Amino acid sequence: MAAITAKLVAELRAKTDAPMMECKKALTEADGDFDKAEELLRVKLGSKAGKAAARVTAEGVVASFIAGETGALIEVNCETDFVTKNDSFIALAQGAAKLVAENNPADIAALAALPYEQDGFGPTLEDVRVGLIGKIGENMSFRRFKAFSGSKLASYLHGTRIGVVVEFAGDETAAKDVAMHVAAMKPVALSSAEVPADLIEKERSVAQAKAVESGKPADIAAKMVEGSVQKYLKEVSLFNQSFVKNDKQTVEQMLKAADTTVTGFTLFVVGEGIEKKVDDFAAEVAAQVAAAKQSA
Repeated sequence: MAAITAKLVAELRAKTDAPMMECKKALTEADGDFDKAEELLRVKLGSKAGKAAARVTAEGVVASFIAGETGALIEVNCETDFVTKNDSFIALAQGAAKLVAENNPADIAALAALPYEQDGFGPTLEDVRVGLIGKIGENMSFRRFKAFSGSKLASYLHGTRIGVVVEFAGDETAAKDVAMHVAAMKPVALSSAEVPADLIEKERSVAQAKAVESGKPADIAAKMVEGSVQKYLKEVSLFNQSFVKNDKQTVEQMLKAADTTVTGFTLFVVGEGIEKKVDDFAAEVAAQVAAAKQSA
């Protein structure tokens, strides 16, 4: 019987995008014949996994896991909203969140290599991901995650598309209210002092352009710019925002009244920043008609 080397398995996986163990099984069944093993995988998985790998995954779900002072938030993507309701896909996201919380992997590659089995696929999370691509027929990817430890945690999930984890000390109800507030108002930092410099510069640039258009004298224009920047900082910093449950007080005032301190928050919104493919049906039909004429 031919020797099934790790290199051969890796080559078959790279070509087919099939799970590692499935590649090994196929090579074993094919007695080391690479082409025959590839054919066996195509029969078993269709060629769904390989074809799906290049497709954009702009839909998906956010999942969280909290156990005491250990927790995680993760975004797992797919191609269509339909798959976000698939039980296997949801289980994959929840399983991945637990793995992040328990193992604190360094990156996506380290997460994917962790032991995990589901729906008959394994032995790693990556093998399950690729196996489900073949089973469901859509590309899936682990986009981002964050692990938490060392402080009390509160989470809020708005459906499956928005997820928040808040790190805090004090009252849990107040912390959960803050998590809900973050999901609704989407602050970019805890305080004005922590707003990223690039965002401030972008806002300042817009304000300067408006000031120039106004035709005001230079000293007044400068005050207009500074006023706009300060207004922006208050609008995007959590502590300065008006609390969603009581707009008569800021989040900072609400927390002080509840004797609670928030030391950090993480907000994931599904697909944020991913360029979605927009299908032009008319253009697609026209292209097909043109191709048909050329071949006629």
